[in-house]
Formats: sequence, structure tokens, C-alpha cells
Amino acid sequence: MAKRDYYEILGVAKNASDEDIKKAYRKLAMKHHPDRNQGDGAKKSEEQFKEVKEAYEMLSDAQKRAAYDQYGHAGVDPNAGGFRPGGQGGEGFGGFAEAFGDIFGDIFGGQGGGGQRRGGAGGQQVFRGSDLSYAMEITLEEAARGKETQIRIPSWEECETCHGSGAKPGTSAKTCPSCNGAGTVHMRQGFFSIQQTCPHCHGTGKIIPEPCVTCHGQGKIKKTKTLEVKIPAGINEGMRIRSAGNGEPGTNGGPAGDLYIEIRIKQHEIFERDGDDLHCTVPVGLTLAALGGGIEVPTLGGKAEIELPEGTQHGKTFRLRGKGIKGVRSSYPGDLYCHISVETPVKLTEHQRKLLKELDESFNKSGGKHSPNAKSWTDHVKDLFK
Repeated sequence: MAKRDYYEILGVAKNASDEDIKKAYRKLAMKHHPDRNQGDGAKKSEEQFKEVKEAYEMLSDAQKRAAYDQYGHAGVDPNAGGFRPGGQGGEGFGGFAEAFGDIFGDIFGGQGGGGQRRGGAGGQQVFRGSDLSYAMEITLEEAARGKETQIRIPSWEECETCHGSGAKPGTSAKTCPSCNGAGTVHMRQGFFSIQQTCPHCHGTGKIIPEPCVTCHGQGKIKKTKTLEVKIPAGINEGMRIRSAGNGEPGTNGGPAGDLYIEIRIKQHEIFERDGDDLHCTVPVGLTLAALGGGIEVPTLGGKAEIELPEGTQHGKTFRLRGKGIKGVRSSYPGDLYCHISVETPVKLTEHQRKLLKELDESFNKSGGKHSPNAKSWTDHVKDLFK
């Protein structure tokens, strides 16, 4: 099934600013987040969330966005020679350029240009290791204040049995007879010659007749290592922290890839985050809303007080400046928006019912001045059915 256009997924124009793309992502990510969508539609919401996330990752990166605008999905698909996760060039474009470089090098006697391959010891091909991704879930409070923590990730260490040679103790690796240690072979088709990785030694230039029983000829064994991670204050959902050199190891001495720690924020019991702003619903009783008075509301830094005016209506919003979150790229903290929810009394006693009926009769005798919105709505309904 063909992929949808990234701009269409986020609902923005192709000339949309970075801020517009960011706002669209936040809105859709909050809407389709799996934690907010349970039941029958959970699977569909999860797929939509992944689709929105992928679109934002591509369009929020200037280099990837430029490639996508020029080549479409092929420009950012690692299988089609685009970008790897984390913005590093993949082997697709490199292999394509190398192939043409070898052709022109053989024809004109020069060196092919444009490839990302580098020569290692003995002419072996050297490749950068792949990037790794790690999902970390934190609380809203931790996202606001930042934290230092530890994570355990898989890593490769030199095999202690063969000391990295990959060969059984007492034996050694031998030069590959297919490529004579070059790590590459040439495939000729008439006038053209294309250079490619040797299929027997996989570019190492050597073969191991008797592999080490511990590492099975790899020269390294997989273990886990502990990393110290510092999460900056104000980090948001979907942001990534780059840990250089902690990805997969390179081939034939090539540099290791990077580790990208992707942040996931747990759903909060009280607050919802919108950028640097926070939103919460504050339930108040019918009497307090009618008479007015002071109430305490929670903030991430403690408590604050709001003065409700007499006759506060359901849905009234109060803004507390600076009580939101100070984002990683923000100069000032956002605001806290408290949305008033007036609660209707339940489980009334007979005495309370009697008092409410007397109160209602008193309101009715006043001609509706105590409920101006209801009176206005009733008048509109009467006009509609005249």
C-alpha cells in the first residue's frame, strides 16, 4: 500500500513553517496517542499515531524535509537509499554512487567519486555502524524539571577467548582467495566493470577456517552496558536525545553509530500538556459557583489560588501566567489554564430536594433574570416554532 503524503498526514501546506508543523504534530499526537484511545479503535489509533510520528520526524528535520520535497518518499526511505534514522546517510545512495564511480573509473582510469566507502587495512571496506533507538517513558514532572538516570543497552565487546580475531585459539584467519584480501570483487559485463563487496568474506578480506566457539567467528560478543543519561528540563513528547557512538559498531574498524533516546511522557492524572502550556479541569460545587469564593488549584510547583466571581459558569477558564512548563528552547515558562467544571449535586436527601424546589420556585418568580442564558435560549426556540 502506497504511503500517504507527509504534509497531508499532518494537515499542513508544503510551505508550512517549522512551528506550524510542530503544532500540527502535537495536536494529532495527543488525539491519536494509544494511552488516550482504548477499546475497539485502539489498533487504528496506534497506526495513525505511528503515521503522524513518522511524518513529523521527516518534516521536522531540515535535511530530510529537503530530500522529501525533491524526491518524495524515495528520498527518505533507507531501503531506497535515503536517510537512516537519526539523519545519517544510508548505504543506498552510497552503493549507487560507488557503482557508477567504479564504472567511470575503469573506463577513464581514474577513481570513482561520490561513494561513502573508505579503504581500511588491506583495502577492506569500512562502514559506519547503524544507529539504535531507545524509547524512554518519563512522568510529566520529570519532563518539566529534567532528571539524570541510567539505561541499559546492548553493546559489543571484544571476545576474551580469541581476543577479537574471530579464530579458534591456536589458529588464525587467512586471506580470502576470492578477492585476495581486497574485500571487493569486480563483476564484468562486456565493456563495463562493477565493483562490489566480496560475497565470501563480506568485505573483511579474510576468511576464518576454524571459528572461535565463543563468538562464532565474529571476534566480539554481545553484552549490555549502562549509560548515564541527562534529560533536559522542558523536554516534550517525541523529542530525542543523541548519545554519540553508542549505536551498532562499525564494520572493519568503521565508526560506531549513534543511540537516539526517544522520549515518551506518561499520561498525567490532572494535567494535559500543550507545548509549554498546561491544562486542567477544576470541579466546583453548584453553591460555590453561584456565590463565588476562593479555591485552591494544583500546579506542578505546588498550589495556587483562584478567586471565583459570583455566578461563575461551567466551562469558565482561568489563566495562571508562568505556571506551565519552560520548554528546552523557551525563554519563559508557559501558562496553566484551569477549566471550571460545575458539578450538579447527586444523591440528595428529601430535605435537600425540598430546599432545591423552593429555590427553583424563587428563581422562576424572578422572571429568569438568574438564568440569562437559559432565558435567551428559550426565546430563540419560541421564535423558531412561530
